[in-house]
Amino acid sequence: MEAVQSMLQGSVDYMNNILWTYVLIVALVGAGIYFTVRTRFMQFRYLKEMFRVVTEKPEVTDSKSISSMKSFFIGAATRIGTGNLAGVTVAVTVGGPGAVFWMWVVALLGGATAMIESTLAQVYKVKDDVAYRGGPAYYIEKGLNNRALGIVFAVLIAVTFGLIFNSVQSNTIAAAFDNAFGIDAVVGGAILVVLTGLVIFGGVHRVANFSAIVVPIMAGLYLAIAAYVVVVNITEIPGVFAMIFQSAFGLEQAFGGSVGAAISMGVRRGLFSNEAGMGSAPNAAAAAEVSHPAKQGFLQALGVFLDTLIVCTATAAIILLSDSYAAGNGEGIVMLQNALSEQIGSWAPAFVAVSVFLFAFSSIAGSYYYGETNIEFIKKSKNAVLGFRIATMAFVFIGAVASLGFVWSLADLFMAGMTLINIAAITLLGGVAFKVLRDYEEQRAQGLNPRFSARKLGIENTECWDVEEEEVAQGAVQAAAADTTKG
Repeated sequence: MEAVQSMLQGSVDYMNNILWTYVLIVALVGAGIYFTVRTRFMQFRYLKEMFRVVTEKPEVTDSKSISSMKSFFIGAATRIGTGNLAGVTVAVTVGGPGAVFWMWVVALLGGATAMIESTLAQVYKVKDDVAYRGGPAYYIEKGLNNRALGIVFAVLIAVTFGLIFNSVQSNTIAAAFDNAFGIDAVVGGAILVVLTGLVIFGGVHRVANFSAIVVPIMAGLYLAIAAYVVVVNITEIPGVFAMIFQSAFGLEQAFGGSVGAAISMGVRRGLFSNEAGMGSAPNAAAAAEVSHPAKQGFLQALGVFLDTLIVCTATAAIILLSDSYAAGNGEGIVMLQNALSEQIGSWAPAFVAVSVFLFAFSSIAGSYYYGETNIEFIKKSKNAVLGFRIATMAFVFIGAVASLGFVWSLADLFMAGMTLINIAAITLLGGVAFKVLRDYEEQRAQGLNPRFSARKLGIENTECWDVEEEEVAQGAVQAAAADTTKG
């Protein structure tokens, strides 16, 4: 069994090296620059608008919709998770402190990419009996008229998020609880399976409600501890930032990691963390009830900033301020526990274990929803959804007992496939998103609360927009016919 896993690990690592060294960096950074320029740096110009939209209540609420805020928290739940804790630690350990700088670059450029993909998800969303659904599979089918490619993406994201990413989350939770409390991985995995089942059998609203409660709490607690660490070590912070910048450009090799490794790990772990361009967050963006698609674009751009510029930076500060990093004391989440123990005492491992449980378990819930949305795209079948739920719980258990390196490598490979398809799709559909953004800007300039009309903009295959106008028009025709009959 070990020989088979070793062979698989070697094959996966070989493919990852090619994709993440030569292909993904160009695709992600290139797309980020393109969308930033074409939207005239919207991720910076509309920062205030992002905060305004996140608190906006839907004009119409029914059983098929969730609010913008809840949609934001589903997206945040999958973003703010293992990638912010163990992922940052892995990036810094392998790529050096400079990896953090390249994570920032991915986030700053990725804000525009996230805006484009989430706006498109809203434009081409659909309705089912439970909720709005959408995402890359849907806008590939409706916007590019290519259902076959949409199915390929749907399979990739269902496997990547519902199965592989969830195994990464459970792996991190199990390692943290084993280190803090001595709970065996098998026992921890079994408990996680039960908890996962309770959430995913409740549907999108349970996922949304769970995320809306857990995400603010977990982020607030973790950031409060990180802020304490920074304040206590405030005189060392300039040195930490100097270390990050020097390592990013190869000026300081004392802490390990070449420039190439820093860029590769920064982009890789940055994408895992904030998901900008991967095509995952649009699935949450599509679920919201909003008056204009651009609003969800703003929300998801804000989520990228929250995830990487704040939470990931907090983790990096804790790691780089510690002796554990220089000594190589532990790997992944265990190193973070050791690093925090130096700052706040022996209760740190328990605190990190509970924090990572809240972070990662909310990610499991959100990731499952992404998978279910795409299973529904492939085939609307209760049996298919049931099978996917069972498979999700199985991978949660497998991840808890598997090796750290293999689950991360497998996640990287599938993540690469998703991202390449999505980047190609949103680049081809970019004209639609730019048109939608201009429409929003024009209405806001007139002091209006923007309302979207796909018909006015000449956008086709948008079954969830202009419905009211169609109903009014049909009513007018029927009324006219009735008058004619009476006459």
